[in-house]
Amino acid sequence: MKFAAPLIEGRLVQRYKRFLADIELADGSLVTAHCANPGAMLGLVVPGSRVLLSASTNPARKLGFSWELVEADLPGGPQWVGINTMRPNALVAEAFAEGRLPPLAGYASLRPEVRYGRASRVDFLATGEGVPPCHVEVKNCHLLRQPGLAEFPDCVAARSARHMDDLTEVVAQGGRAMLIIVVQMQAERFDVARDLDPAFDRAFSRAAAGGVEIHAHRCRIDPTGISIADAIPIMPWSGRGA
Repeated sequence: MKFAAPLIEGRLVQRYKRFLADIELADGSLVTAHCANPGAMLGLVVPGSRVLLSASTNPARKLGFSWELVEADLPGGPQWVGINTMRPNALVAEAFAEGRLPPLAGYASLRPEVRYGRASRVDFLATGEGVPPCHVEVKNCHLLRQPGLAEFPDCVAARSARHMDDLTEVVAQGGRAMLIIVVQMQAERFDVARDLDPAFDRAFSRAAAGGVEIHAHRCRIDPTGISIADAIPIMPWSGRGA
């Protein structure tokens, strides 16, 4: 996914009220950008960090910029990290359309935002000739506290835990369900941040034990664009409490 126009560089002043970030641009001016990320963004909101913004072409929009990338000094070294949680669904749809998503090989279409479970909407319903419908949930990941280890979530994620239980119920009723974790950075493996949200860890374990297929894919990221790359291993979840 290429950005529609070159991103605008700045330095982070502060992130506040979850969805707002003050950014100092190269010319010294201060702008407030939309931060499309409800999480804690641990390790990604250090004042002075180099950031990249996209400019909106919608004149009716209140905020003219969106925060897309941050150059974070993470364990293992600095790297670009995607913080816009609106991107992963589009990245999955793009990779699927281009035949670069092996877990969904054999499916012909992805229908977004389909109602299911306990008043939930699944991110995608995959359908195709001769294959069972597959409920696909997408989660964004950008937490890295140890070299090479991507983790989710970065704060309590009750809604995500509910989604895991809904996917588990799909499989219990004879369907197929899948979680795709989009890691918007470079990492070598994935695990649940169970110390940050034990309830999500339990729901994740129930889903894995119940037959929900779980995949994690890291991304290629640079200032020109983001794309889903290869799969990374998921740390074993056996032995966790249900």
